[in-house]
Amino acid sequence: MPDVNMETNPFLSGVLSQTNMGTTKRHTRRRSASRPSPAPKQLSRRQSFSRDIGHAAAETYLVTRLSFKLLRYLGVGYRWMIRLVALGCYAMLLMPGFLQVAYYYFFSSLVQRSVIYGDQPRNRLDLYLPENRDEPKPVVAFVTGGAWIIGYKAWGALLGQQLAERDIMVACIDYRNFPQGTISDMVEDVSQGISFVCNNIAEYGGDPNRIYLMGQSAGAHISACALLNQAIKESKEGDVMSWSVSQIKAYFGLSGGYNLFNLVDHFHSRGLYRSIFLSIMEGEQSLQQYSPEIMIQDQTARGAASLLPRIILFHGTMDYSIPSESSKAFADALEGVGAEAELILYEGKTHTDLFLQDPLRGGKDELFDYVVGHIHSGDAEGLAKDSMAPPRRRLVPELLLKLASKISPF
Repeated sequence: MPDVNMETNPFLSGVLSQTNMGTTKRHTRRRSASRPSPAPKQLSRRQSFSRDIGHAAAETYLVTRLSFKLLRYLGVGYRWMIRLVALGCYAMLLMPGFLQVAYYYFFSSLVQRSVIYGDQPRNRLDLYLPENRDEPKPVVAFVTGGAWIIGYKAWGALLGQQLAERDIMVACIDYRNFPQGTISDMVEDVSQGISFVCNNIAEYGGDPNRIYLMGQSAGAHISACALLNQAIKESKEGDVMSWSVSQIKAYFGLSGGYNLFNLVDHFHSRGLYRSIFLSIMEGEQSLQQYSPEIMIQDQTARGAASLLPRIILFHGTMDYSIPSESSKAFADALEGVGAEAELILYEGKTHTDLFLQDPLRGGKDELFDYVVGHIHSGDAEGLAKDSMAPPRRRLVPELLLKLASKISPF
């Protein structure tokens, strides 16, 4: 399958551009005979709105393509037809929240979409900016999940919005997915995205001395691989790098899988078939190379453990997509080689509770409060603002959230 830059839809952009040009010309001719031309600010506002509409159309086109790509590679057998129906119902139940987040994503002036960080397809990131940027803000570089097939930067919009409301800047890093790329491409893209954040975030009002790395599900796996690869390179080569693990204050891994050998059969039983998974991971011979739990225990990588930042792993005990044992085993392996690691388990929480249902519920959220508190530790002003911050707004009624949890395919 040829590489396609799915960030834009030339057809949609062309149609919108031509339509806007024609409309502007007609309006100009009418006004010239009767009233002065509109002020530059009015034109700018109209052009900005047209750009936002065009971007929304392009993003919708991309999400649709990702969905059909997933179906094409996973097949349309009975098991996946059932899961597809469940996914559709799940999304409809959460739609009140999704629509509010989508409006913020497409039309808020505090979101800078598709900042280019590299020259490969999908080498883009979204920036979520705090409203008050009178001083440098801490930054979270976030890598979304999506089964290595449908990951997309916009999936981090809810997290980006809620952290930005607490004076924390968020950079959601996009990356090539299968079949556009395999695991080595994904890790390379994420590493390059981290490098961009480390070296350029000050230009956007971020504090380069307070950068945190976070990943969810497949994104937790990819970002952990990027972090460990960087630490191993630094421990062996000592060469000048485009970024250093010393620039990362802490790593947050949410519902991730860190030992691929233990996940092949589990994923196969849930519909991510062995042949597809091994294709994503570049064959069975590469599973060790892309299993952070195994990587850190390798004798040749022992020097990397002391370079790692503090690693904090979150997992729900009722996670059926990736069992919580995955995070527990990774935490044990890290501690076994002298790295600083912490495991936080959430009793009764599923794969999507921690990342979707709980944030959509609003109010108090243990995981969110922990992350914000950790980032603002040592910042008396930030902690004072957190203590005075209003509860997060509920985006979805409780009844719909409970129904969504019952039918979730994850």
